[in-house]
Formats: sequence, C-alpha cells, structure tokens
Amino acid sequence: MSRGRWAGDLAMGARFAFTGGREGWIRALLTGVGVGLGVALLLLTAAVPSILDTRHQREAARQDYLLSPAKIPAADDTVVVAHSDTVWHSQDVRGRLLQPEGAKAPLPPGIDRFPAVGEMYVSPALADLLKSSGTALLRERLPGKVVGTIGDSGLIGSRELAYYAGSEHLAPLIGKASVERINHFGDTSDQGSEPLDPVLLLLVLMVFVVLLTPVAIFVATAVRFGGEQRDRRLAALRLVGCDGGMARRIAAGEALAGSVLGLAFGVGFFLAGAQLAGSIELFGISIFPDYLTPSPVLALLVAVAVPATAVLVTLFSLRRVVIEPLGVVRTSGPGRRRLWWRLLLPLLGLLMLAPMIGKGNSGGNFNPYLVSFGVLALLVGITALLPWVVERAVGRLDGGPVSWQLAVRRLQLSSGTAARMVNGIAVAVAGAIALQMLFSGVDADYTKSTGKDPSRTQLEVDLRAATTPDATTRALRETRGVRQTVALSDTQFGARPAGTEDTVQIMVGDCAALRELARISACHDGDVFISSDAFTDPASRKMMTPGHTVWVDPTYPGGTKGIEARWTLPAELGRAQVRKDALRSDLTGLLATPSALPAKARPSLTSSVYVLLDPKVPESDATEEVRTAVHTVDPLADVSIWQSTQRSTRYDTIRTGLFVGAAAVLALIGASLLVSQLEQLRERKKLLSSLIAFGTRRRTLTLSVLWQTTIPITLGLLLAVVVGLTLGGVLMKMTAVPLRVDWPSVLSMTGFGAAIVLAVTLLSLPALLRLMRPDGLRTE
Repeated sequence: MSRGRWAGDLAMGARFAFTGGREGWIRALLTGVGVGLGVALLLLTAAVPSILDTRHQREAARQDYLLSPAKIPAADDTVVVAHSDTVWHSQDVRGRLLQPEGAKAPLPPGIDRFPAVGEMYVSPALADLLKSSGTALLRERLPGKVVGTIGDSGLIGSRELAYYAGSEHLAPLIGKASVERINHFGDTSDQGSEPLDPVLLLLVLMVFVVLLTPVAIFVATAVRFGGEQRDRRLAALRLVGCDGGMARRIAAGEALAGSVLGLAFGVGFFLAGAQLAGSIELFGISIFPDYLTPSPVLALLVAVAVPATAVLVTLFSLRRVVIEPLGVVRTSGPGRRRLWWRLLLPLLGLLMLAPMIGKGNSGGNFNPYLVSFGVLALLVGITALLPWVVERAVGRLDGGPVSWQLAVRRLQLSSGTAARMVNGIAVAVAGAIALQMLFSGVDADYTKSTGKDPSRTQLEVDLRAATTPDATTRALRETRGVRQTVALSDTQFGARPAGTEDTVQIMVGDCAALRELARISACHDGDVFISSDAFTDPASRKMMTPGHTVWVDPTYPGGTKGIEARWTLPAELGRAQVRKDALRSDLTGLLATPSALPAKARPSLTSSVYVLLDPKVPESDATEEVRTAVHTVDPLADVSIWQSTQRSTRYDTIRTGLFVGAAAVLALIGASLLVSQLEQLRERKKLLSSLIAFGTRRRTLTLSVLWQTTIPITLGLLLAVVVGLTLGGVLMKMTAVPLRVDWPSVLSMTGFGAAIVLAVTLLSLPALLRLMRPDGLRTE
C-alpha cells in the first residue's frame, strides 16, 4: 500500500476528530483536556531530575562551612558566619549572622551587600510572614530591621524562610558549634552520595510505578472518548465502500489528532502549573518556576509515547468491533468476556516478583527491572480484570426501584465503558494500599529510639554563645508556658594538660539539677560525685582518684588548644546512682556542683537547659515563647523538641516525595474523572432527553446516574483491595519484614478513593440537570 494512501486515511481521521459541528468540537476538547492533564503530570515527572539537581546546586552554592579541618586566619577576604536557625510553628527558618573581616569578604548568594549590625535581608516569604498578624514573637526573635530581600539565587525554594543579619563579636566564638571563618561560599567539590540500600531503592521504584501507572491509564481512557460515535461513523464509511483496514487507519488518524491536541493542552497546563508552582508549598517543599525544566530525553519520550499509546489503544479497542454497515454487529450487544487471558497479567507480575522474595537489606539487591515490570503487570492487570468483574456482577442484578433498574440495564449494555471510567481510581487505590503496607512494614527499620523521655522534659536548649546558662534560665523563668528549668553543663579533663588522648567527662549542675541525673543522698555546693556508670578501665579510674590532680579541657593531639585548667579533685568523692530516666544518657564520669571547678575551667563548659512546659498552656504556643526568650539571650542557641523516636532522613525524604507525588496524582484523578463523567453524560444526552420527554422524573434519572457510578466504583474498589493486599504482601515478603495488614490504612485508602468519586459525581450534577431537557432531542 502506498504511503499516500496511509497519509490520506490518517488525514481523513484527523479531519473527523475536529468536524461534526458543536458535538465534534466538544468531543475533541474533552479528549484534549483529558490527555493534556495526563501529559502535564508526565512532564512534571520528567522535570524531577532538573528539580533535584537545581535545588542541590543552589544549596551547594550557598554552603558556608568548611569541608577541611584546617583553620583559615583572618584576612581581607574572610567573613565569619554563624548559624542562627530557628523554627516558627513547625516551619524551619534558615538564619545566618555575618561579620565581614575585610573589603574583599565574599558575599553569600542573593544579596548585594553585607547587612550592618542591626540590619537583615530576608526572603520574600519571610518578609510576608513578618508582616502578617500573630508573628510578634518571631519579629522579636529576629535580630534587626529588614533592609532588603534575598534574591532567588540565595534560596532553594520560593517559600523558603531565610535571613542574613549583620553581627559583631563573632570571631571569639570560632571553633564552637556553627561558627566558622570562610573565604568563599559554595562547595566546589563533588562529594557524591551513598547508594540507597535495597529497601529504600525498592521504595523509590514503587513510588514512581504506583504514581505513574494511573496517569498512563487516564491517558489511555481519555483517547477513547466518543468511542460509540466513532464506531457508528466507521460503520457508515464501510457502507459506502471503505474496507476494514482503511477504517482502522481512519480511527488511528482520529486518535492521533486527539492525542496531538492533548499534547498541546498538556504543554499549556504544564507551563501554567509551573508559574503556579512558585506560589505554593507542599509538605514543606517549594520550588521556583525555572526549576521545572523537563529532561529533553524524557520530554521526547512523552511526546512520542502519548500518540503511540493513543493509536495502539484505539486499534486494540476495535478488536471486538466488526465494523459492518449501519453498525449491526456493534448494536446487537457484546459477547461475554473471557477470564483466562485476563489472569495472565497478574500471574506474570507475581512470577516476576517471586525471585525477589527475601532480598531485604541483608539479602542482596533487588532487580529494578523485574520489580518495576512485575508491579506494573499486577496493577495493569486490574484494568483487564475489572470489565469482566463488572460484567459478571451486573449480569446477576435484577429488580429494585426504577432508578436502580435503569442503571443496571445501562451497565449491562455498556459495562466496558463503566469499567474504563473507574480503572484509574482502582489502580491508584491498589497501589496506595500496597505502598502503605510496605511503608508500615519497613518503618520500624528506619525509626530508631532516641533514648529520650518526652514526659521528663519537652524542650532542650543547647547554648552556643554563652558559656554559662544563668542568663538563659533567668529569662526562661519569666517566660509564659515554662513550668521548670534544669541547667546542666559538661566538659572533660585529662591526666596531662596537652597531648592527652584519654579523657573523662564532668557533668556540672546545682544539686537539684544533678538529682535529675542520679540519686544523691546529701549534696552541697562544692561536692563532686562519681557516676555509677563511670568508666572501669584503669586509666580512667586512676584519674578519678580523690585528691588526684587533672587538667580540665586539655589540648587534644592535633586539635584546638584547650584551656588546660589545673584541678585537684576533692579528698572525698561521693557516689551517685544514675537514674534510669536521667536527662542525659552519657554519664560516664564525674558529677560536680559549680563551685567545685576552678574558675579558669568555667569557659570550657558546654551548657544545656532542659525545659518542662506548663500543661495549661498550648504546647505550640509555649514552645514559641521559649524560642523567643532563648534567642534574645543567645541567638546561636538551638532549641530542640524531645521525641522518643527519630526516623531516617532518607526514608523521610522518600515519604515526603510520595506525599507530594500523591497530591499531584490525586488532583489529576479528580480532574480526569470529572472530564470522563462529563463525556459520559454528553453521550447520553439524547437518551436522557427522551426519558424526560416521556415523563420520567428528574429525581429518578439523577439517582440512576448515581447508581451507574456507585456500582462500578464499588466493584473496582473491592478488586483494588484484593490486588493491593496481594501486592503489599509480596512486597513485604521481598523486604523480609513480618506480614501484617494495617486495616485502618486499607480502609482509609479505599474510603479516600470512594470520596473522590463521590465528589466528582456531585460536581457533575449541574451538567446532568442541564442535559435533562426535552430540547436535547433537537437534531441539526
């Protein structure tokens, strides 16, 4: 066959996609919107590498700490930087204090001059937050007047909260926590990153497969909009002499045109979404619009795959349609669907995943290809099984009110169309259930106990600039929401003033504070106690001998010079039995009251204040009060919330990525289902108008449409639960974790899917009411 014949047939199909008057344009528009929504999300996925790379480059460009232990002397091109981060109601605020030491001191990215003492540059999001009501505590906490904003080059996200403030007297603090002298900003070295362990790699693969599979299914569903009109049109062409091959080429041309229109819509949606992305924040993550640059290779893959999928889906849908004149075979009712071949995909998926069972962290690596294709086969198998399930289920339904009978009869005649509409949501729910089971199964492996008891204290204040906690504790005693404070300090001593390798810890606090660590019978200022958990090696025991001379804060070999304060231990050392619920878990040396140490040793102390909050004040409000009170005394202090457990950062990052991706996919699910519902209602326009003309009540027809949605979605969700539990169980076996079903999560995922369908159905009711008019029988 000549190329010209192929081109002519395809061109005729493309013309059919946009002709046919108002109905044709509406059909093309719905197809374009449906495909475009999926394309937009695929382009967003293709932009993920760019987002991660650009954020990493921005973060590396503003890096302000030394990778080398070598110290830089003060010079005309150095600046002292101190970290003064804080938190405002669970939102991280990145803070930096700057003290330039010469005219050539490097500027951090995003600002054009150093702020003077009492001035600060803030990010646009922080500027907006400071202007809003209810942020007086935050304004009091930040050190200066706003004189400018940080440019995009100094931020990793449009909604990031950050500031640069001028400061002085930072140089004496160099060497303490988070205070450094640098001569440039940015990390030019390529550190690389540790590879993901097998379970985390599996989680990443699952997130991508589970989130992208519903998108592909929605695209495949959208290209079949108007399928019944297409079949009747092709039947008419057969009547005038068109053969079967030509009819299929025309159908392919029509699908190709619709998909190309969808690509155009998708690019438009993506560009509009990119501009919107700069103003939103999801789960603490924000980006700039220019981050959204799809990978050229992935974008080209989307541009080729979407039209190819549209053509293949259209040709596949014609396999059962024998296009005859006047569509006789099509309207006579479809034959019964067979089950055997529909089970092949799920079985193939299980066979692919079977060799991976037991390959957890200690069992070797997962084969990413087998895992990806195995999970994909199981999820896509839902789309093959659901039409059979719907057909068998509705075929056994009978009786009931008129609305029920109308719905059942419609489903019996077009069960495939009903199944296609809920395929995407069923796949999404099945994948969500499997992912939830996998995350809940491995969560314990990436959640570790911190050894902290939040019932003992809620906040820990680590002081950086101050050497003693006196000023901080005085400020906290006058702070709203504070019930009790416990101040503790620590340092080390050695057997020699310099070159000491073996050291012993000293924990310093008043008698009340020491009793929060250990059980002490009698205590007076000047007493020293040996901890029951003290070292048992001979060298350490010798240093803790009563009357022995030691040196506090000795100089370590190759390290920063210490204070080297001479100290003779008291002639009597008491005994202290460490409490099981002690505020510190590292009590391996001496416990001392403040006056027991020589005055020269006190600057070497590192201090912390433990804060017990008043339960009568909301914890979030009390925490902000404490942060502000501490920041006014020591802007470099770190206030942390005590938690009994802590999750792995990488694991948390993957979870956050899942939540962000799920939010985007759920938005697509809702929008695509709404488009599908409107397309179905439009195809039934004449039928609905006929029933209204014959006197059928609007309430009856409305309930009928609701039943037509409820029945297939119920069957789809039941199938999704079965497949999701099966896939989740296999994945848990693969990661070698105990098989356990989190039924509340399963029910919540299923209920969430049902809620989306219910919301879409309610949003489509206005269109349904407009279509239920007798004038819908008019034909041009």
